[in-house]
Amino acid sequence: MAAKKASESVISKGLMDEVQRWGAMKQTGVSLRYMTEFGSRPTDRNLLISSQFLHKELPIRIARRAIDLQTLPHGLSLKPAVLKVRDWYLESFRDLRSFPGIKDKNDEWEFTQMIKMIKVRHNNVVPMMALGVQQLKKDLNPKVVYEDLNEIHQFLDRFYMSRIGIRMLIGQHVALHDPNPPPDCIGYIHTKMSPVEVARNASEDARSICLREYGSSPEVSIYGDPNFTFPYVPTHLHLMVFELVKNSLRAVQERYMESDKVAPPVRIIVADGLEDVTIKVSDEGGGIRRSGLPKIFTYLYSTAKNPLDEQSDLGTTDVATMSTLAGYGYGLPISRLYARYFGGDLQIISMEGYGTDAYLHLSRLGDSQEPLP
Repeated sequence: MAAKKASESVISKGLMDEVQRWGAMKQTGVSLRYMTEFGSRPTDRNLLISSQFLHKELPIRIARRAIDLQTLPHGLSLKPAVLKVRDWYLESFRDLRSFPGIKDKNDEWEFTQMIKMIKVRHNNVVPMMALGVQQLKKDLNPKVVYEDLNEIHQFLDRFYMSRIGIRMLIGQHVALHDPNPPPDCIGYIHTKMSPVEVARNASEDARSICLREYGSSPEVSIYGDPNFTFPYVPTHLHLMVFELVKNSLRAVQERYMESDKVAPPVRIIVADGLEDVTIKVSDEGGGIRRSGLPKIFTYLYSTAKNPLDEQSDLGTTDVATMSTLAGYGYGLPISRLYARYFGGDLQIISMEGYGTDAYLHLSRLGDSQEPLP
């Protein structure tokens, strides 16, 4: 037994040394435009080049996050949920490093199946990290000001931004194997995406959640040219608009729940400029206090009740039950990262006593590099 333990620690030291070595290497960013141009010809040769790039790039990015997960402040690294996430990253790093060089179509196919599995392994990283942060919050002195936990916010920003990039690279490579891609789609990228159409679908999804949660939902009105299109990743835009509309619906619904007045609609305006496409989500949900505004992009703040407060045992919470309407306060900061990933941004402007406007800026040019943390 003792011998087994000793060998395990030797392996883990060897593994950690390799993680440190790879984590020190330089990352290589790619742009939306490059992904589109490269992916427009998914020949065997291009898929081989793409897999060789990922074979070298993914271990660097994953190693950096594994190192980060080891060195978090306030004891966050030792929380059971965070240890679990760290193990997922180490396992994926080990898988990638033990995969031999990719020389032919067969190697490429096997490598693609492996990174598909890695993507699935990391599906629950966000709720699991949220659980770790909640475990930390439970132990922290309630008087701690959450903005003071700046290091944790910065870490989570880096960590989630990196995760968006890793999932985009893997997802894009895997999707290029689709023998019958949807029209105008290059992997994850839709070259003629209609932001009005994506906003409509995201709004319907947000309304159905509001209906399920409250029994009714305000209307959503969308203004903009439905025929206007530009190249973007529809799943990213859907996630961002869904989050903004969901927040607005909740604010309006809760403000008008006891009222005999009809709840005013949430308005979405899509504007296409030369450099940016801007989507504004406006509501009359009462707004956010000015003192609360700095907190809305932090990961330790939410106005909704904490979904873990009802859980007696944090360690056994089922990750699958975590996608409730609100409670983690993760939607806004993560939506902003998605916007920034391709050179856009997200701003929130509030009029307390009236409502909130969210401005989602998306870069039309598509040539900004990934912001690599």
